[in-house]
Amino acid sequence: MDWRTVIYVILLVSLRAAKALPRTSQDIEETSIGQRFSQLQENNFKAIALVLFAQYVPGGTFGRAAAMAEAVTALGRRCAAAASDSPDCLKPLDKIFLDTICQEENLPQSADCCAKKDPERKDCFLSLKNSSQGFSSPLERPDAEAACRNHSQHGQTLTAYFIYEVSRRHPFLYAPTILSVALRYEEMMENCCASSEGPSHQVEECFQRQAPKVVKPIREDALRQEHTCGILKKFGERTLMALKLAQISQKCPKADFVTVHKLVVAVADMHKDCCRGDTLGCMRDREEILRYVCTSQHVLSSQIQQCCEKPLLQRSECILSVENDDKPAGLSPLIREFIEDKGICERFAQEKDMHLARFLYEYSRRHPEFSAQMLLRIGKGYEDLLRECCRPGAPSGCRSRGEEELRKHIYETESVMRTSCDIYKEKGDYYFQNELLMSFTKKMPQLTSAELIKFTKEMTTISSKCCQLGQNKLLPCAEEHLDLVLGEICRRHLADPINPGVCRCCSSSYAFRRPCIGKLEIDESYVPLALTPGLFAFHGDLCTSEEEKLQHRKQEMLITLLKYKPQISPEQLGSVTAAFTAMRERCCREANPEACFLREGPELIKRSEKMLSA
Repeated sequence: MDWRTVIYVILLVSLRAAKALPRTSQDIEETSIGQRFSQLQENNFKAIALVLFAQYVPGGTFGRAAAMAEAVTALGRRCAAAASDSPDCLKPLDKIFLDTICQEENLPQSADCCAKKDPERKDCFLSLKNSSQGFSSPLERPDAEAACRNHSQHGQTLTAYFIYEVSRRHPFLYAPTILSVALRYEEMMENCCASSEGPSHQVEECFQRQAPKVVKPIREDALRQEHTCGILKKFGERTLMALKLAQISQKCPKADFVTVHKLVVAVADMHKDCCRGDTLGCMRDREEILRYVCTSQHVLSSQIQQCCEKPLLQRSECILSVENDDKPAGLSPLIREFIEDKGICERFAQEKDMHLARFLYEYSRRHPEFSAQMLLRIGKGYEDLLRECCRPGAPSGCRSRGEEELRKHIYETESVMRTSCDIYKEKGDYYFQNELLMSFTKKMPQLTSAELIKFTKEMTTISSKCCQLGQNKLLPCAEEHLDLVLGEICRRHLADPINPGVCRCCSSSYAFRRPCIGKLEIDESYVPLALTPGLFAFHGDLCTSEEEKLQHRKQEMLITLLKYKPQISPEQLGSVTAAFTAMRERCCREANPEACFLREGPELIKRSEKMLSA
């Protein structure tokens, strides 16, 4: 065995040894149900038990999930009170919860899993979670009068039912997130029902105003978790760790590499448990990370002290939302030693991923103004440069071109974002979304009108939020939010393939997904829609005075036109749009708009056909 191999083996062993976060002696043993009950207190313990039972048996009823939660809570209460060493109190938490499920008769799909022994039993229940498709958002706007009557008579039960509904619809959502949303739900009920003696329309308006504050965190957290799990599943642990390394290095630029790397490994391990649907494992991992972050805040970040003073269940959300810490004084923007040092190729050959990780750490902590995805592209560019320039026979000065290529990539990325923001500021929400609709309908004509409108609406919202920020925050805001939307599109492609171009962009590289989709042009494999009598239908709803409904209807027609004539030129589109606007104005002035559209619509289609064939 030569010396390089010896060093590589020592490095691997040291990395594996450094993998786990430092743990206190009480953490090494599995936390017992009594200890868990004491940590969380009864109400939180019972609520988390309800979350867990609803997530593991999404087809079960509220009554049975609540009864199982009550039984486990009663056991926790007994074990905490007596510090009992009875066999039931010493069982692992996973086993207690699964035993409770398996003692119930006729629970949907559970019989096959309950026939297995652990750990196969647990894996079986997790596979049921993975196969459940989930449902739409649980909070429909309630009938004001009925909701307030239920709240006054059954307040606690109503909140428990809300927790159950959210949990079964989102079997992978983090339990403390569901509890924090349940608190917002309780606040909404208290606030809106306090005025229930007044006119019913005031209560209804209260629900309309406050319901988004309850629904939005569910949707956003579920989307973020699905997004992270999608990256892990499609691109693997290495990509997820690189992403987390960039993000944590930006948030904690004063922390040393070893500390940041330990945290990255722990976060990646946590996501593996969370993405498997292992609710208890996910919670344990997250709490261990929070404990480490808060005991190491002096070396991590000066921004997290207030978060660490919050109750355990509120810390995670707080830490994720804090601002990046200030950079250490004297950090140069460039890290030339990774290019110019004579021993770079030798270190790259010996350390591979660890050397690349150090580069990514050093570059990320220096550049909070870059998005994490852009930092991954810079890291990939550096890796490609070393692979090319460190091979035998590479020309001298090969590595020196790296700085120029880096400047070029940064300029291109910033130019794309600036141009997009300039268009948004010039056109405003509606017309900017129309520009996106024209682009994405040509790239992905297989998507439905509803999907195209939804995705481009989300992109427009990102522009409205990010384009008002300064240059130092524009890129992280825009690209990291856009990455979530592109993740949605790629998961949609995974479920129902869109086209070869989207397949290539969604499969080849996570870091380059946004530039790849940006460069897609008209899908040449698409067969345009045939002109049938019902393809373009004009009705009285075009005369609505509700601007939002009219814009939505016009966008649907724009999408249909583009699916019919993908190669339409801007001039042709302008002519057709002007002809349509003139017809709409004429018909909406008439006493019977429907009859007018029935008469004028076919004529507009004939004239448009001539314009499009010119």
